[in-house]
Amino acid sequence: MEYIHASIDFLLHIDKHLHEFTDNYGTLTYILLFIIIFCETGLVVCPFLPGDSLIFAAGALAGAGLLNPILLFVIMFLAAVSGDTANYHVGKKFGHVIIRKKFIKQKHLDKTHDFFEKHGGKTIVYARFVPIVRTLAPFVAGISKMSYKYFIHYNFFGGLIWTALFTALGYFFGTRSFVKNNFSMVILAIIFISLLPPIISYIIEKLKKKSDKN
Repeated sequence: MEYIHASIDFLLHIDKHLHEFTDNYGTLTYILLFIIIFCETGLVVCPFLPGDSLIFAAGALAGAGLLNPILLFVIMFLAAVSGDTANYHVGKKFGHVIIRKKFIKQKHLDKTHDFFEKHGGKTIVYARFVPIVRTLAPFVAGISKMSYKYFIHYNFFGGLIWTALFTALGYFFGTRSFVKNNFSMVILAIIFISLLPPIISYIIEKLKKKSDKN
């Protein structure tokens, strides 16, 4: 229970925790950010780690002059692309073993598989903006033996858009007084917006099933 409480506290006050870490450890912040983003995108068992919100918070620190915005973007981009790449190879080599051992909930895999059915390779790009699916998409791509050349194209493009967008949003808007004074609400808004695609998809699917029954 304490772990859950600590995780929620870290997520909702990520700006303060990140600010404190930067004040205490300086450039080591870049390493911490790389590790978290790499794990969130690269380790199929870590979809709970902050992604969008962390990049936004880091961008806000860059906007305040505490981090170098160019270096921050490059590190976030490399973490995102290398994380997805690692996840793809894990899925390709060990995916079926991990599924058999039930380390991942089947419903999450099914949701990600549905994304692939609807959007194909573009799922790798779309998934960047959807929590949980973002972590599972490259894993499922590996399991399905998607061509690596095909995968890396979407991986590169998706990682570029995702990291550039949230770094820029944090940089330009994270230091605004309204955002700083309501940072927890902003983070919740980012999380909510990120969850909208699967929520909308779920509602549409339910309405279709209801319509088919009638």
